[in-house]
Amino acid sequence: MHPLIESLIKSGIVVTDGSWGTQLQKKGIKRGECPDSWNLRHPDWVEEVAKGYVDAGSQVILTNTFQSNRLSLQRYNLADKAAEINTRGVEISKNAAGDKAYVFASIGPSGKMLLTKETTEDELQAAFAEQANAIAKAGADGIIVETMIDVVEAKIAATAAKQTGLPVIASMVFDAGENKDTTLMGNTPEQVVEELTKVGVDGVGANCGQGIEGYIPICRRLREATDLAVWIKPNAGLPEVEDEKTFFYTTAQEFVEFVPEMIQAGANFIGACCGSDQEFVKEIRRIVDES
Repeated sequence: MHPLIESLIKSGIVVTDGSWGTQLQKKGIKRGECPDSWNLRHPDWVEEVAKGYVDAGSQVILTNTFQSNRLSLQRYNLADKAAEINTRGVEISKNAAGDKAYVFASIGPSGKMLLTKETTEDELQAAFAEQANAIAKAGADGIIVETMIDVVEAKIAATAAKQTGLPVIASMVFDAGENKDTTLMGNTPEQVVEELTKVGVDGVGANCGQGIEGYIPICRRLREATDLAVWIKPNAGLPEVEDEKTFFYTTAQEFVEFVPEMIQAGANFIGACCGSDQEFVKEIRRIVDES
């Protein structure tokens, strides 16, 4: 395990951040607009989101680079801006973090399926390597490969990230199967741990997909399968769509009722995903500090 991850978790539960997409939507991002492009167009607004999480008590914040691989950026005709968008994303979060938090840059999925031959492993490797190298050069403290539904793609992204020498955590979405305990591709927590361990990740995790209550047994199974760090960032409950708008109704207070159980289940890093905000981080921090 990377020394930075070891030192962080040795001190206790590490509080991460909340949703970025939800916060950028509140600032007026339009449907069909690339959130990551705001690193170039509206850096001040992006920094406000990052700073909000630092002020709320996050010890690790992410970057607005979730879609900043060239395959995702192609949809917005921004593929040639991949390196620049990643660089600015890291710089913005580093500026907001100062000496109060670490910055783990976000690498999300390509949005293209290997199974249906929309892309190839070579294309993925090149895209993730370009992103990871830009992230590392910009000075990120670590990399979080997140919201992955295909463990093969996760391994390719994590391998590219590990080649930078930075600590790398890989996090999957578990929201499929009868018990909502597999990825969309049918991988169990145990299979995910086995596969990701092969590429030398420093931590494994689960994020997005479902609310905090559903991720407690997932966390427990991840912990039983590995000695690596376990990263958990659930949604603020399940989304509901009204008038073509998505709403999350779980409150921060309701969310954190399950945090003590998540700690008992073996989580090392705890934050929140879609539908959450700075209030969630404040409440998670309060519970962690009291435990």
